[in-house]
Amino acid sequence: MPTKTMTALRDPARRSKVVAAARTAGTAALALGVFGSIITAAGNAADDVQPAALKETLAAAAPAVAPADARPAVVPAPAPMPQPEPIPAPAAPVYPNNLDGWIRQALDIMHAKGIPGSYDGIYRNIIRESSGNPQAINLYDSNAAMGIPSKGLLQVIDPTFAAYHVEGTVFDVWDPVANIVAACNYAAHRYGSMDNVFSAY
Repeated sequence: MPTKTMTALRDPARRSKVVAAARTAGTAALALGVFGSIITAAGNAADDVQPAALKETLAAAAPAVAPADARPAVVPAPAPMPQPEPIPAPAAPVYPNNLDGWIRQALDIMHAKGIPGSYDGIYRNIIRESSGNPQAINLYDSNAAMGIPSKGLLQVIDPTFAAYHVEGTVFDVWDPVANIVAACNYAAHRYGSMDNVFSAY
């Protein structure tokens, strides 16, 4: 008795479909078999790799890692900046050994000590008292009669010079600078400044 399948194959259209389906199934089976062979071959190849060769391959592929005790390179510190040259102290002024130099040196000392006075005031009184002679001496006035004659540029007696001598000058009434400074110190205490003296003082 013929089956339904046998009956279907007698129909040409159905027979063609069946043949096509069989061919497709055969191709898929063939492909599956080839793929399985490839996987098996790959597995066998992996099994054949020697451990040493595998390690070398892995080591070559691995990124380089620095040793655990490696230290970063030491960067040298920048060179220190050169120190600026020291500023030299201003040179001490040099005063000429004449009336102008004596007055200017006396004024510098007076300014440092807070003693008032001007160049013109000092110069005016020196010309009146001694005509600019540091060795001038008055042997004829009342002071001379008492044995304490007036001496030097600004005609200072010894007791006045001793009382108003200014530290930083020599203790010598005949010294032009010491004489000027002591006389100006005395005039500052009595008249406010040598600038205020216009006659014998």
